[in-house]
Amino acid sequence: MKPSRDIARLTEIMAALRTPGSGCPWDLEQSFSTIAPYTLEEAYEVADAIARGDLRDLKDELGDLLLQVVFHARMAEEEGAFAFGDVVEGITAKLIRRHPHVFADEQGRTVAAVKGLWERIKIEEKAERGEATETGALAGVPVALPALTRALKLQEKAGRVGFDWNDVRAVLAKIREETDEIEAELDRRDAAAAEVGDLLFAVVNLARHFGADPEALLRATNVKFEHRFAAIEKALAARGKRPQDATLEEMDALWDAAKATENAKQ
Repeated sequence: MKPSRDIARLTEIMAALRTPGSGCPWDLEQSFSTIAPYTLEEAYEVADAIARGDLRDLKDELGDLLLQVVFHARMAEEEGAFAFGDVVEGITAKLIRRHPHVFADEQGRTVAAVKGLWERIKIEEKAERGEATETGALAGVPVALPALTRALKLQEKAGRVGFDWNDVRAVLAKIREETDEIEAELDRRDAAAAEVGDLLFAVVNLARHFGADPEALLRATNVKFEHRFAAIEKALAARGKRPQDATLEEMDALWDAAKATENAKQ
């Protein structure tokens, strides 16, 4: 089988991989639940390539993510539920339906108007399918979202109905309150850990008030930590040491040096 730019070739390859007797043993034993973690992982790798500005890698990662869609669609087809073509038809119909300001005569060219229109159409779609419409202010936030992202979306929804601080200093005060509560529970590890969750939620709120995505901020900080720790390892290696051979004070000093070097480059 030769590679091709045609999506049909990809679905043919997936079908061959899932054919009993001649397919791939690993692919054949997979199910929706076993593949789901890989789907999430590939989505994160797409986000990582974007964050790094690596378009060559982004092309490859988008291919890996597309494979996940084809894989799930193939398993559904085997069960007689739907096929890849149905997925494509469904999303094209949805895009046309949810953009009447582009494909029909609905007015609303501002971002805010379009977002409101999108939400209204989603509610109408659920009603047409006979699905129960959640009416609470926090309805519609998927439980499976990463915790930081879900916290952000819950806070955004609460903010729309007025449950929000108007002053970022009030959010900072809440963070200080949460750290005090952690300190008060230090002798009770489970209680202290629960308070850490409250602190994380408050920090997400702070990021939101700055118009920042907490997931993106933490990813950037992770990268920063990796770079600085690599600098510590390099400096220690020059002294004939490994991190486990150094004292915390020595590594702290090297951390400060790496941080100062970064700041000097900015």
